[in-house]
Amino acid sequence: MPKSKRAKVVHLTKVAKKDKDDKTRLFTAIRTASDEHSHIFVFSVSHMRNTYLKDVRTHFSDSRIFFGKTKVMAKALGLSAEEEYQPGLHKLADMVEGIVGLLFTNRDAKEVLEYFDTYSEMDFARAGTRATRDVVVPAGIVYSRAGEVSIEDDVPVGHSVEVTLRKWGMPTKLEKGKVMLDSDYTLCREDQLLNSNQTALLKLFGIVMAEFRVKIEGYWSRESQDVTKVGAMDED
Repeated sequence: MPKSKRAKVVHLTKVAKKDKDDKTRLFTAIRTASDEHSHIFVFSVSHMRNTYLKDVRTHFSDSRIFFGKTKVMAKALGLSAEEEYQPGLHKLADMVEGIVGLLFTNRDAKEVLEYFDTYSEMDFARAGTRATRDVVVPAGIVYSRAGEVSIEDDVPVGHSVEVTLRKWGMPTKLEKGKVMLDSDYTLCREDQLLNSNQTALLKLFGIVMAEFRVKIEGYWSRESQDVTKVGAMDED
């Protein structure tokens, strides 16, 4: 009886590495985009969120945005004057490090700079983010916008959440079906590094502290064949 093909052993040495293929595709795509666009921008990201980066991609649908392995992107541009793919690109490659991406576009440089200068989105903080302000939950009934200015549609948190609040560090208790605090509870202080419990509480109360921003570090122009430095973004 012949052996089943399902039981056939495939040696790993004969299997192409997907990672290597991905790097090759990225390298080739960047060089192709270099031929097709008049400006290449290096941008850094603060509080990375894929949802908002997708919005940026939509805005620049006539352009190309790459957010991949920085070493591959830098090598595709050219790490030295001898290796650069276009004249002057090795200066841009020096900026490709950290949390950065590349934007290839034929739009005017001033238009691109003005867009990113004004674009930002607020979101919930993640663990390791620094708090932007103090948040203190007042004593008494715990409301859905704890520590915030009262608004008309503010409501007490549901009793079913009380166990979760205690799990995340709030010393709450149930009294007649209401979630209560005996004293003010300091959820976080400004500039404090937030942990996962604090970020979960901030999200539960609808308090955002992370600002997604894209800042241009510098850009290359085909016309000048040179790089213009714009600025560096502080890491969070």
